Amino acid sequence: MADTPNIIYIYADDLGMGMLSCYGQQVIETPNIDRIANQGMRFTRAYGTSFCAPARASLLCGIHDVHAGRWTYTPGNVYKKLSTGEIGNEDLQELLYNTGIEAQAGDEFLASVARKGGYATGQIGKLEWGFSTTARSIGEHGWDYHYGYYDHIQCHGFYPPFLYENGMKIEIDGNTDVHCGNPALTDPQDMSCRKVYSQDLFDEKISQFIRANQHCPFLLYHPSQLPHGPIYYPEVYPQLRDDERLTEQEKQYASMVLRLDETVGKIWELLDELDLSDRTIVMFASDNGHETYYLQEGRTVKDRTLEGKPMNDIDAPFRTRTNGDVFNGNAGMAGLKFSNWDGGCRIPFLVSWPGVIPKESVCNQLIANYDTMATVAEIAGVPLPERSDGLSFLPVLRGDSNPPKHEYIVFGGPYGPALVTEEGWKLRVVIPEALRKKPSLNYEEGVAIGLYHVTDDPSEERELSAEYPELVKRLRGCLLKACDGNLLNGTSGRHQVFPDIYIPTFQEVLKGII
Repeated sequence: MADTPNIIYIYADDLGMGMLSCYGQQVIETPNIDRIANQGMRFTRAYGTSFCAPARASLLCGIHDVHAGRWTYTPGNVYKKLSTGEIGNEDLQELLYNTGIEAQAGDEFLASVARKGGYATGQIGKLEWGFSTTARSIGEHGWDYHYGYYDHIQCHGFYPPFLYENGMKIEIDGNTDVHCGNPALTDPQDMSCRKVYSQDLFDEKISQFIRANQHCPFLLYHPSQLPHGPIYYPEVYPQLRDDERLTEQEKQYASMVLRLDETVGKIWELLDELDLSDRTIVMFASDNGHETYYLQEGRTVKDRTLEGKPMNDIDAPFRTRTNGDVFNGNAGMAGLKFSNWDGGCRIPFLVSWPGVIPKESVCNQLIANYDTMATVAEIAGVPLPERSDGLSFLPVLRGDSNPPKHEYIVFGGPYGPALVTEEGWKLRVVIPEALRKKPSLNYEEGVAIGLYHVTDDPSEERELSAEYPELVKRLRGCLLKACDGNLLNGTSGRHQVFPDIYIPTFQEVLKGII
C-alpha cells in the first residue's frame, strides 16, 4: 500500500472556468488552485452538467444524469425544522431515509469503490447531492468519516446553526440564525447571529482528517459551498478593497473565490508539512458552469441584454459581451448554470500527481464528471462497478499515447439534454414546457434541435443543423439511446421526487405495519 497515492478531490460550487487565472481570469488571481495546473494537468474539455444535484449524483455514482430513474432529488430545507422545533432529529432522519429515494438499489458509490482498494474515505462540506441526506445513507455509500451539511438549502447560508459529524448533530456556537439558507428572511447586515463561517470549520476538519490518515491511503472529497450565492463573506480581501474596477458586491463575490483558493493553499501547506505532496493526487473541479450572483443594473444582467433586448437561456443565452460580466466567468462561452449551453455545463478540471503527470500539461480530450469513479477504481486497483458510464482517464494522466476516449458524453438540463462528441460536435435539445409534461417523448413531437461545433465555435453562435442533416440524425439516435428511449429523462423535472416526509402516506404506514 506504500505506493498507493492519496486522492483529494476539491469540488467548487457554481465556479465557471473563467474565474480561475489558469483559465484566463484577468481580475483576480487564484495561485493555490493554479498550482494544481502548474504542477500537473489542465483539462480544456471537461463537462459536468447543468446544476448541482445531477452533477454530484453523476460524480458520486459514475453514471450520467440522463438515464431513467438513476437519481432523484431528495427534499430540501427540511433540516430547518430542527431549529424551529417542528420535528426531532431522529424522527426526521428516519423519515428521510425511508422516503427519500436517492439512487437505484445496487448502485455503487465513489467511496465504496475506494474502500475496496484499502482507502480511508472522508467527505467534508456540502454532503452527497441533495437536497437532503442522512447519516445512514452516507455510511451506506462508503464514507468512513463525514462532516458538514445534510441539507443543501441550508448550504445557501454560510453560518450554520448546526452541522453533522458522523451522524452526530453539532451545534455551532454563535450561529443562531434559524433561517440559514434563506438569508432574505433575516437582515443580512445583522452579524449578531452569524459568528462562525462554514469554510473555516471545513478547513479545520480537512486538516484533522489528513493528519489522522497520513500513514494510510485516503480519499478526501471536499464539496465546498464556495462560491455559490447568495454572496456572503465577512470581509473583503485586502487586495480587492481599493480595486476601482469592481463594485462592492463584486469584491465580496471575488472574496468568496479567493477564500476557496485559500482553502486549497492550506491543503498544499499541510501536504508539504507531512511530506505527502509527492504521493497525493489533487483534483479540482466544479459541479457545473458559471453563475452570476453579482447582478447589478447596467453592469451585469440576465433577463435582457445591457441594451434592453429580451433574452432567455433557450435560444438567446447569456454572453459576457451583451450581458456584462467584469470577470467573464463563463470564459466567453454561451449560457450559465441551469442551461445546456457550454457555459452552463463545461467545467474547470485540474489534476496534479508529482512524478506521473508532467508539469503544466494540457489535455484537450473530452471527459465527463462521471469518469471520476472509473479513474479512482483503476488507481485503487479494483474492478469498475458494472453500472458505470465512465471511462478511466488514468491513461491520460500517465501520458499514454493512445488512451481510451469517449465517442460522446451526455448531460441533462431543466429543458433538455445535450451530447458532445470527441470530434467537437454538440447536439443541443430544447423541449417546450408543454411537452415536458408528457410521460414520454422522442424527436418527432416539436423538439428543437441545435447543432454546433464547439471546438471551432466555443461560444455556440453558428447553428449548423441545416448543413449536416445526416450527422444530426446520427447524433439524435445516440442521445435518444443514452436517455433510455425517452428524451424527458434528460430533463431535471423528470427526477423531481419530493415525498411528504412529515406525514407518511397511507401506503408507507401500511408498509410499517404489515
